[in-house]
Amino acid sequence: AFHIVMPEEDGDGPARAMAKALEDAHIGPQDIDYINAHGTSTQLNDKSETAAIKRVMGERAKQIPISSTKSMIGHLLGAAGAVEAIASILSINHGMVHPTINLEHPDPDCDLDYVPNEPRRHDIRVAMSNSFGFGGQNACIVLKRFDNN
Repeated sequence: AFHIVMPEEDGDGPARAMAKALEDAHIGPQDIDYINAHGTSTQLNDKSETAAIKRVMGERAKQIPISSTKSMIGHLLGAAGAVEAIASILSINHGMVHPTINLEHPDPDCDLDYVPNEPRRHDIRVAMSNSFGFGGQNACIVLKRFDNN
């Protein structure tokens, strides 16, 4: 862990979790249609997560809609990862990216598509959901639409 509560500015730990999730799912950045960010709306965390997404997704990062469930429901601590995975599954099932509400003046370093204030229709076949915790506890899950074929 870099620090018990402060994330690394370069997003190294979160980036490693995201890259490993892609590897475990046998897919690449080009396959991700939506990212449910850890998205705590804190300056250091949001910059770190943005850096991690850019590092792992490369140029694709600017094309992927990203939103924060926490903007609507708050931080559920130990339940956050599970609830946000469910929100990601619902996004896949309904073809809808939920918004990051109250996003009015984003930090210039947080320059990705954070789906501000209004939901957006979007075909989502594969979603990624990030959960980052104190002491460098970083987790990422990749979820895919069920296909009978």
